[in-house]
Amino acid sequence: MIREVEGDILLSDAQVIAHGIATHDPFDSGLALALRERFPSMVRDYRHAMRSREPKAGEVWAWSGVNEDGSARGIVNLLTQGMQGQGKAARPVKARLEDVHHALRELVRLVREQDIKSLALPRLATGVGGLDWADVKPLIAQHLGDLGVPVLVYEVYHKGRKADEKLA
Repeated sequence: MIREVEGDILLSDAQVIAHGIATHDPFDSGLALALRERFPSMVRDYRHAMRSREPKAGEVWAWSGVNEDGSARGIVNLLTQGMQGQGKAARPVKARLEDVHHALRELVRLVREQDIKSLALPRLATGVGGLDWADVKPLIAQHLGDLGVPVLVYEVYHKGRKADEKLA
């Protein structure tokens, strides 16, 4: 079941927040920056994990941590885009629908393997990723529509406002 909501995804009651990043993302804008500020250990862990292998667009990387209130928080980083350049000068390139497709397929596998009960995600790959929501939205419906868990798509961001999620 997919529900479109408006609000601040960081306030979601969903078990897992999934969002798109680049393979060597600097976590310096949008939701990635907000997650870095809230969960700095996630970014350190991601960078450490990526040093040991070369990440590829279309993969996912999952992380678990703790919210400010002590509750568990799962984050799934969907690698929806690659990088251009090297080192500190490297910048994310535009996302490709093919990589979004692969990352969503991997997300479905992860949700099933880890028995995830609810999922929240933003308008995936439409910010820094540069894709058109009209092209991405059908992919989300295709992959996550029959997942059997509540999927909350944060279509409109309102900082500090909790969405009416109705997870039950």
